[in-house]
Amino acid sequence: MPTRVYLDWNATTPLRAEARAAMLAAYDLIGNPSSVHAEGREARRLVEDARAALAAAVGALPRNVVFTSAGTEANALALAPGLRSPSSGPVERLLVSAVEHASVLAGGRFPAERTSLIPVRRSGVVDLEHLKAQLAGGPPALVSIMAANNETGALQPIAEAARIVHEAGGLLHVDAIQALGKIPFDIRGVGVDLATFSAHKIGGPKGVGALAVAEGLAGLEPVLRGGGQELNRRAGTENVAGIAGFGAAVKTALQTLPGDLKRMANLRDHLENGLRAMAGATVFADDVERLPNTVLFTAPGLKAETAVIGFDLAGVAVSSGSACSSGKVQPSHVLSAMGYDPAVAQGAVRLSLGWSTEPDDINRALEAWRKLGNSLLKD
Repeated sequence: MPTRVYLDWNATTPLRAEARAAMLAAYDLIGNPSSVHAEGREARRLVEDARAALAAAVGALPRNVVFTSAGTEANALALAPGLRSPSSGPVERLLVSAVEHASVLAGGRFPAERTSLIPVRRSGVVDLEHLKAQLAGGPPALVSIMAANNETGALQPIAEAARIVHEAGGLLHVDAIQALGKIPFDIRGVGVDLATFSAHKIGGPKGVGALAVAEGLAGLEPVLRGGGQELNRRAGTENVAGIAGFGAAVKTALQTLPGDLKRMANLRDHLENGLRAMAGATVFADDVERLPNTVLFTAPGLKAETAVIGFDLAGVAVSSGSACSSGKVQPSHVLSAMGYDPAVAQGAVRLSLGWSTEPDDINRALEAWRKLGNSLLKD
């Protein structure tokens, strides 16, 4: 049987060899990283090395990086009333873009009545004029806008949003989980106050996330209380092996980023051209800057669930959208927020590439689509 083709990298990535090696070495350690003896200090060293690696990759100070169990927990930790910077008062409300991940749309620790949605344009890019108007109408706000959308790949104008938010006396949180390792991202460079990340999106293990905060940010209260781990910001013994794997994955991803970015963009363009040439496919958000690895498409009459099964039977793994919701029979909230009819949203299929994706993988996906298009869309 031919090797299967994996084109669902935005859902999760294979474990990098460097991350696997770092984790295996960490599993041989005995010590608790909070212990002061030699065994504990060795475990602590692995945690701090990974913290330094992630901090260097995203423009943060190591003391301002908090490891969590996942990106979802990192988002929950970040979205909290009372956060403040040296130049702003405590935030009292939350504004989130309408295309955020479910863990951000849930609002963290803000009550529902103090949470509002920021609309997006047809392209999936946040409407900054609406944001300005919403900020002008109330007390200081925490604004959450993702760096890159997990379904369409659309990039948001983070630097401009940060300027608008700060001028209004607010703070900006960025879910950068899909951005890390795919595009350059530096929290100091774009003026972000809080940013969240996930290991398994860049070749690290599942079950490890992180929150990075800007220097001087105050008021960050832990979600999990207990011991004083993570500088009293997240209780619980650290997942030493997972964190070591995260650090190794970050280092490798940043080293290979320039070449991976160009190569994946070329493969994505080839994929999109092939999709459009067959069965009249439409690619979403193709008129704005996007991740180099992401394609969300549909065709008239296409049903995403049927197409995903068809691709799978052809040996190609794709998705009908976010992995956290792809099992639900409902339209994509991202496409709904972009103004697409539910019937169109129900037909959206996502293909996402990674560092080991080859031209032959794209050709096999296009051959599968040719056969699917002929059978599923023949009327």
